[in-house]
Amino acid sequence: MLHELVEQYGPALVFVNVLAAALGLPVPAMPSLVLFGAMAAMHPGSVGTQLLPVLVLSIFATLIGDSAWYLAGRIYGGNTLKTICRLSLSRDTCVKKTERFFGRWGVRVLAVAKFVPGLSIVSIPMAGAMHTRYRTFLTYDGVGAALWSGTGLIIGALFARQIDMLFAIAGRLGRTAALVVVALLLLYAVYRWIRRRQLIAKLASARIEVDELAKLYTAGEAPIVFDIRSQEKRKLDPFVIPGAQFADERQLDEIVATYAHDQKLVIYCSCPNEISAAWMAKQLNEAGFSDVLPLRGGMEAWRDSGKPVDSLPDTHPPEVAIDDIAPKAV
Repeated sequence: MLHELVEQYGPALVFVNVLAAALGLPVPAMPSLVLFGAMAAMHPGSVGTQLLPVLVLSIFATLIGDSAWYLAGRIYGGNTLKTICRLSLSRDTCVKKTERFFGRWGVRVLAVAKFVPGLSIVSIPMAGAMHTRYRTFLTYDGVGAALWSGTGLIIGALFARQIDMLFAIAGRLGRTAALVVVALLLLYAVYRWIRRRQLIAKLASARIEVDELAKLYTAGEAPIVFDIRSQEKRKLDPFVIPGAQFADERQLDEIVATYAHDQKLVIYCSCPNEISAAWMAKQLNEAGFSDVLPLRGGMEAWRDSGKPVDSLPDTHPPEVAIDDIAPKAV
């Protein structure tokens, strides 16, 4: 019965599954590719003939979904990354690491992004926000989609017997097996969400408000303000709080050696939960600094409250040009 379903609806199911995953829905797509590859190996005369069409459909579905995220990044810029930061179950520092990874390797990272958890969901809108040409984006994303889809199908074909054995065992267990898998996935998602909320609650106890910081500036008692946004994020949002100094949490030793430990420090980042700033403040406190506070709401809250900002020289991104996205007639 499974063979008949895969033969009749397999390509369509793979296309829908891969498209949903590429659009960001919480559905894994690799298992469907592995299953189809296994079925193709076990039934080469029927399902096997659909292997190449399924590969093409998977690549096409990936490019459709990824193009939607690319356009979101191209049109809305850094706001798209902020939305991802809000929705992500990972720490905000993971998003920041991905931004730096993209900054180092550029759009070429899309060729391998789908093999690295969390890298694809940030690097694709990042490519749009950084105004990568759409043709260049499609080239590298297409290579990545082909490698990722082909890998899933090949793994299925190589381990067809083992996969068939697992389905045989699951068939004996009936619905119980499916319910156990679904329950485990739900428990994992809930666990990640609870851990994230606990981390936010733990780090949220000490903050400095925007108005408090502004009063210190007015009174001539401005603290040292650290901007710990990634270089790529500053390119997308080329403004800073007046007097802010760029700092990197990976270089804590230099900060510890440079600044007096009784100096008041304020740290801000760009993610709405400011976990990166809170984590760095915690590290500095443990290193002996007595007065370190993250800025609640970060750069976004400071600007939204109408406080002045300084522009970074020569970092303004070019204006969005929709014509660059649409295909041009030759």
